[in-house]
Amino acid sequence: MSSSEFVLKIDNYCRKKESLFEQSKFKYAIRSMFAGAFLTFSTAAGAIGADLMNTIVPNVGYFIFPFVFAWGLVYIVFLNAELVTSNMMYLTAGSFLKKISWKKTMIILLFCTLFNLLGALISGWFFANSSAFSHLTHDSYLPKLVAKKLARPSELVLLEGILANVFVNIAILSSILVKDASAKLWIILSAISMFVFLSNEHIAANFASFSIVKFSIVANEVQHFEIANILRHWGVTFVANLIGGGLLIGLPYAFLNKNEDSYVD
Repeated sequence: MSSSEFVLKIDNYCRKKESLFEQSKFKYAIRSMFAGAFLTFSTAAGAIGADLMNTIVPNVGYFIFPFVFAWGLVYIVFLNAELVTSNMMYLTAGSFLKKISWKKTMIILLFCTLFNLLGALISGWFFANSSAFSHLTHDSYLPKLVAKKLARPSELVLLEGILANVFVNIAILSSILVKDASAKLWIILSAISMFVFLSNEHIAANFASFSIVKFSIVANEVQHFEIANILRHWGVTFVANLIGGGLLIGLPYAFLNKNEDSYVD
């Protein structure tokens, strides 16, 4: 038996995720949809908050939005939803440690991605048609953010996506190794706020923001908002997030804790 809590937790999470996926893909889909929805909830509130605060103090919205958005990941972690970008760390580490096959890892990641998107689309439709977004313009915080992201070339999206999921999985790794719930909360908020403030690329976060804009009254006014460009952006972001969360966090920590008894996490 390994003395590494990291290895034990990865083993437990991989078994739990694979078991649910094999026994009930419908239940796994619901947990994945919740993850997409939770991020859409915090995206919507953060965007409206940013617009409101910008009318009081110009540019302060750039600080408000990241802090409010970060609560979406808190909900995901505390309420056991299935987020693809955290699964990139869990399942990649698990595959390296032979807790789950590489083939099953990729199948679960793709399935989770699909239903993260569906959860974001459904909740995005609701928010876009709510009173809070009835006065949205192309100069509002969220449409400007989406236009900026979609204007990026693929090589920049790749870099930003790698950075985003390193931040995210610092939060996730901390959440499974830190005991105190209050400490977990603040570590998650800090790491997620940082990547959002830096406008890094996170596939599920982009599902949320793009979905709200898609169903909003300004969808046709947002630059670069064409389906081919959106799919390009999402595809590059997925690969980048897999590199950041899987290859730069999951694999190194799995390697560091494999066959170790003293210096372990």
